[in-house]
Amino acid sequence: MEYTEKRQRWKKINALTPKKLELAHFLLEKIRAGEDVMTMLRRHPLEGGGYLNKAALVAAYKQMVESGAIEADTTLLERIRMKPMRTLSGVTTVTVLTKPYPCPGKCIFCPTDVRMPKSYLPDEPGAMRALEHEFDPFTQVESRIRALKNLGHPTDKIELLILGGTWSSYKRDYQEWFVARCFDAMNALTPAPLPEGTGEGGEGKSVDLPKIHSINESAPHRNVGLVIETRPDEIDPDEIKWLRHLGVTKVQLGAQSFDDHILEINKRGHDVECTRNAIALLRAAGFKVVLHWMPNLLGATPESDREDFSRLWDDFCPDEIKIYPNQLLANAELYEYWQRGEFKPYTTEELIQLIADIKPSIPRYCRVNRVIRDIPGNNVVEGNRRTSLRQDVHNEMKRRGTKCQCIRCREVKGKSIELSSLTLNDFVYQAGKAEEHFISYKTADDGLAGFIRLSLPARDAPETGMHDLTEAALIREVHVYGQSLGVGTEKTGAAQHVGLGTRLLEEAEKTTRKNGLSRLAVISAVGTRQYYLDRGFERGEFYLVKNV
Repeated sequence: MEYTEKRQRWKKINALTPKKLELAHFLLEKIRAGEDVMTMLRRHPLEGGGYLNKAALVAAYKQMVESGAIEADTTLLERIRMKPMRTLSGVTTVTVLTKPYPCPGKCIFCPTDVRMPKSYLPDEPGAMRALEHEFDPFTQVESRIRALKNLGHPTDKIELLILGGTWSSYKRDYQEWFVARCFDAMNALTPAPLPEGTGEGGEGKSVDLPKIHSINESAPHRNVGLVIETRPDEIDPDEIKWLRHLGVTKVQLGAQSFDDHILEINKRGHDVECTRNAIALLRAAGFKVVLHWMPNLLGATPESDREDFSRLWDDFCPDEIKIYPNQLLANAELYEYWQRGEFKPYTTEELIQLIADIKPSIPRYCRVNRVIRDIPGNNVVEGNRRTSLRQDVHNEMKRRGTKCQCIRCREVKGKSIELSSLTLNDFVYQAGKAEEHFISYKTADDGLAGFIRLSLPARDAPETGMHDLTEAALIREVHVYGQSLGVGTEKTGAAQHVGLGTRLLEEAEKTTRKNGLSRLAVISAVGTRQYYLDRGFERGEFYLVKNV
C-alpha cells in the first residue's frame, strides 16, 4: 500500500466520531483521577474492535479545554501525549529531505534510488513523508508541525534538521530557497507562488532570506537550531560563511572511519586528515559538530572497529555522534562484493557486543543520537535487521553492570529540578586547535540539567575569515533540559525555567575573562537571537557578540 493511502486510512480510522469522543471524555476523567493511560485504553475497547489511541485522547482533551468542559492541565497532557521523548530534550525536532540530486561521493556502501536523495530509501519514515510532499520544504515543515501539535507536542521551539546526503553539492540558489520555504512554514506564512522562469525546485528564485529570518525572531514557531549534513571535503572558509548566511548552527559530517585504508577501499573519496581539518574549521567558526561513524565497513573487523572508535576522541572530539552500522543493501555496490564472498555483515549479536564495549568509553561532553539507522528490515540482504538496537545494547550493558555517560544517557528529561541541589562542573579538553570547556550543571545522581559549550581558539586555529570572531571566545551551544515548553510559559521545577541558561552564560563570561579574552561570540539560531540580545549581546555580521 502506498504511503499516502496508508495516511488516508489512518485518518479515517482515527476520526473522532461522537461515540469515540464520548469514550475519550470518560477516559480522560479516569486518567485525571490517577488511572494508568494504557491500562484504561485496553480496558475499554471500541465497538466493533480496536482501541482508542493517544492521538484521539489529545484531540478530545483539546476540545474539552476549548469548550470550557475542563481547564487546561499540562500534567494531564503530558500523560496522554504520544512519544513524549520527542520533546523531552527541550526542543521539538522537525526533519525534512531535499530533492533527489547527484552526490559527489562514490561510496560502495551507499544505496541508490532514483526517487530519493543519495543514501536514502523511499520507505524510511522521514523519507516517506518527504516523498508524499514531493520534497517541497514548505509542506514538509507545515504538515509536520501540524501533526506534532495534534499529538500534544509544543511546537514554538523548532530544531530544523535538513537531510538529503551532501547538502553542499546542491546549487546555492536551491539551498537558499529551500531554507526560506522552511522558515516561511515556521513563520506561519503562505509562500508566494514560484514566478515564471523559475527552475524546478526553486532554482533561480530570488528570496530575501535576512528578512524571512528576522520575522522568525518573534514567529509562532521559532527556529532554535538549523542542521545540515555534508562531507568533510566540502568544508572551507567560503562554505562556512555561506552556512552562516543560511542560519545553520550544526553540521553533520560523514566521517565513517578514521582509517585511511578503510576509507580508500570503500571509495569514500577523502582521507582522515580532511575530516580533521573540516572539524577544526567548523569548531573555529562555532558550529556544533555531529560525526557519523560506521562499523562493519568493507575491510573492518569488530576488533579494528573498537580501535577505530577510540580515535574519535583523539583531536576530533565531536559534540554528537551517530553510529550507523553498515547494512548490506541490494542497491549498493557493496552487494557485488558480498556476492563474490569478499564481504560479510556482522550479526546482530556481534553488533550488540561491539557497541556495548565502546559505549561506556564515550566522553561526558558527547551525545549519542543514534546507534542504528532506521532502515526497514526488508531492505537488508544479510546481517542485522533490528532497529531497536539501542535498547538491546542497553540491556547488555545492564547485564554487564556498565554504564554510558554520554549526554543522552544523563539528561534529566522530564524530572523536576531543585536548583540548590545542582553542582557546577567545568570539563576541559583539547580538540581541533581549541581548548573546549563543557560547563554543566548536574544533579546529585549525575543527571545533566544543562550545559554550555565554550571554545577558546588556539593561536594556530584555522582562519575563518569572519570579523565577528576576531580575538573572541565562542559559545557553540547552550542547552537546558526538560520537557519543551511554550515560550514565556512556566513549569514548576523544569530545568528550562530555573535560570540555568543565564547562569551558564555568566560562567562562560568568567572563563573568557580568566583566559585573557575580552570578547564573546555566540553562534545563535535565528529564533534564539532575542534571548542573547536580552542578555547584553549585540548583532554582528553572522554572530551575536559581547564585550566581557
